[in-house]
Amino acid sequence: MTVQDASLFTLTEEERELLPSDEDVDFYAEHGWYLSKKLFTDEEVDLLESASERFYAGHRDRTLPVRPSKLAYWEPEHGDVQRHNDYIHYEDDTIGRILRKPLLGAVAARLAETKEIRVFQSTLIFKPPVAQEQSNIVPWHFDRHYWATSTSERMLTAFIPFHDCGEEMGTITMVDGSHRWKETADNDATSLHFAERDRSELDLMLEENAHYNGVEVEKIPVHIPKGHVNFHHCRTYHGSGPNVSDRPRRAISFHLQDGENRYREFSRSDGTQVAYNHDELVRRTAAGTPDYSDPEYLPVLWSSR
Repeated sequence: MTVQDASLFTLTEEERELLPSDEDVDFYAEHGWYLSKKLFTDEEVDLLESASERFYAGHRDRTLPVRPSKLAYWEPEHGDVQRHNDYIHYEDDTIGRILRKPLLGAVAARLAETKEIRVFQSTLIFKPPVAQEQSNIVPWHFDRHYWATSTSERMLTAFIPFHDCGEEMGTITMVDGSHRWKETADNDATSLHFAERDRSELDLMLEENAHYNGVEVEKIPVHIPKGHVNFHHCRTYHGSGPNVSDRPRRAISFHLQDGENRYREFSRSDGTQVAYNHDELVRRTAAGTPDYSDPEYLPVLWSSR
């Protein structure tokens, strides 16, 4: 990192007041999630919403040079289902600029207790206000399962709604403390994305893991005021329910990696090598492996190095 780059990672005195306290960091370590103070202004959040509408209408500042095989990418012909669009930070400059706000990365660095935070993935999400729409229901899962090609156990996700977001809209729901559980499932099953697995199977896995760890499943729907962000650990079980409100639930799921994260080879028992979408996009290291620090797709958000 150059001296010029370092100047990007600074906070105002007012922003420093918004960082997690020592007690907040302890809460995150114990519970596996944390609801932030107000990190984005109303104007910034409104810009995210208007930019998302332009995106849905067809605007792109750039597009991916190839479409990875497991890319989540809603298009109008898919209809009135829950929309997911990966790499929104790359394809839309307005959204990317707001997501790269240093304060967001600094909060994540405090929680993960690391000196550097990089983008890992960003997904624009839209839940239509259709109470019976089954695609709106996100089953219980944790993100580390489908990040098997990453070395880090500190990765985390920032869930950023574009409005006040409560249970009626199908807000994100945490399974409290589940990041500290030991697992019973094998690697073959858990390396699949939740969209590739049966919902009842995932429900059963949650219950079995809770039983194995001798704990009750405590589900906490997080009410997130506009401009606030919910962070969760990569091993925290979470999901979300239907949107029974009269308006869409709009949000970005912003996956983050610590500076130490690297690519690793990961294979299932049948020898099938697991791959993440990045592996088809990012530059290669000197060893010929995907570079999870590629600044074009996975820029640094925060560094105190």
